[in-house]
Amino acid sequence: MRPNHPLSRIANQVMWDRLIAVVEEQAQTLVRTAFGTPTREAGDLSAGVYDTQGRMLAQAVTGTPGHVNSMAMSVGHVLKKIPLAEMHEGDVFILNDPWQGTGHLNDIVIVTPTFRRGRDGQKRAVGFFADTLHVVDIGGRGIVGAAQQVYEEGIYIPITRIIDKGKVNQWLVDLIAANVREPIQVIGDIYSLISSNEIGGRRLNDMMDEFELEHLDDLARHILDHSRAASLAAIGRLKPGTYSNEMTVDGINGKPMTLKARLTVGPDGIDVEYYDAPPTVALGLNVPMCYTDAYTAFGIKCIVAPKVPNNYASLATIRTTAPDGSILNTRHPAAVAARSTIGHMLPDVMFGCLIQALPDGVPAEGTSCLWNLRLMGGLGRAELTPEQMKTATSYNVMSFHSGGTGARPYCDGLSATAFPSGVKNVPVEITETLAPLVVWSKEYRQDSGGAGEHRGGLGQVMEIGSAENMPFGISPTFDRVVFPARGRLGGQPGAAGNIEIINGKPLPPKAHSSIPAGERLRVSMPGGGGYGDPHKRPAAKVAEDVMLGLVSVKAARELYGVEVSQDGVIDETATARLRTKVAAE
Repeated sequence: MRPNHPLSRIANQVMWDRLIAVVEEQAQTLVRTAFGTPTREAGDLSAGVYDTQGRMLAQAVTGTPGHVNSMAMSVGHVLKKIPLAEMHEGDVFILNDPWQGTGHLNDIVIVTPTFRRGRDGQKRAVGFFADTLHVVDIGGRGIVGAAQQVYEEGIYIPITRIIDKGKVNQWLVDLIAANVREPIQVIGDIYSLISSNEIGGRRLNDMMDEFELEHLDDLARHILDHSRAASLAAIGRLKPGTYSNEMTVDGINGKPMTLKARLTVGPDGIDVEYYDAPPTVALGLNVPMCYTDAYTAFGIKCIVAPKVPNNYASLATIRTTAPDGSILNTRHPAAVAARSTIGHMLPDVMFGCLIQALPDGVPAEGTSCLWNLRLMGGLGRAELTPEQMKTATSYNVMSFHSGGTGARPYCDGLSATAFPSGVKNVPVEITETLAPLVVWSKEYRQDSGGAGEHRGGLGQVMEIGSAENMPFGISPTFDRVVFPARGRLGGQPGAAGNIEIINGKPLPPKAHSSIPAGERLRVSMPGGGGYGDPHKRPAAKVAEDVMLGLVSVKAARELYGVEVSQDGVIDETATARLRTKVAAE
């Protein structure tokens, strides 16, 4: 159909929707074939389709913003190293460069050119599929250890052909397998990535057959032009100006960090400047610029243009800068394994800017950073006696878990829910199947959600022990232990998090610890901030929270001004007296 045909816009929209369905099937293939729990159970992945210039046209609904928004640049890096003219059908490229992929070595990116036979009988590249996932181990010293350079964090894979004209580079596969602790899971995940892209390529060719397309150029132009226009229209509804915000996070070794940003709304998009950013640190909290870009853009899009699809053009309307060499724009070869701990905080920083332009449209702060349980056992992973070393099981398991999100302007926050990453909690049965561990309890953490007219989401409490009565290790990357999520417009902060041995011994939130045999680990996850004055929360809602065990009788009285029994019966007279007293003060 001619581009100027009256029905061409409708046809292009149908094909755009079909393209999104193609990449969603690509992502679902990855979920269903992946070996590692981060992908199979938690959905820690991304998938996308690109034009021949390396511009992302569509992303899958399934996946995380940190992956897809930073992976958006990976195909461009591949094209810089291997021009399109030097690629062949059957080629597949692999990389995990944190500065060219998704920010740390555990995220492996696969890029596959898709070829199509034209009417002249010649096969030509018509686009690319790329996907990424988080492997459970990449060697090195782990997500957070004593690593001070990226070289210590695992095997570093530059852009390389892992399949050359259909033939697997077995030397490379063997090299990767020899450098990781879980070779079956890691190599299995790599083949899943390759298969996922192959499915994407097949479905793209099916779509192009159906719509009789020789190339994607016209469709790409439609997608990118309309995405840019829609993004700018959404940004245009904001009050122009520059808005600033600061947020302090725990940092490391008792030294907090303050993240500062200026967000400027202009006619051609939004510009974000992180200023006075903390310098690069000697621990893997450092964030490559691609990851800073990813979560900055995501935070803004959630508020400003949530319905505009993510692609090259919509992301290009949000431009981010951070001081070179800072923790938000770290240089190679800084350690970056735990870049998500700081990176996931950036949407909250953006929310603090945007509430000045949208006073009623921005949620309170949430836990934001993940509280994943990276648990391990065996030689070098826990403090074992010589006798224990003979029988201890060697394992490395990653179980995704989350605190609460911030309350929203019109409803409560979500409990035990990962935002902004969007990954799912891993069922305890999966963890217990993969490793000799017992999860003794997993429950909502009472009173952890910040009080407000709308309550912050609750964190959760988990207790874990060894099933074989052996020491086991944990490598946490937890934040919100010192500085909890702040409330919004009179809402109270959420509860801070905590990690300890059940006998009361506190453990460091950002360092490896060994749990002695016979002891249990307790992880208490933070809650989200509340929104609005707690005394404006309907007493019936407070009573329901008390009855469900989400809020204690004491907190109902002291924070919400509601006198209620444990079974949810409200003392109307006492409640009126409490709330009248607070209003008078």
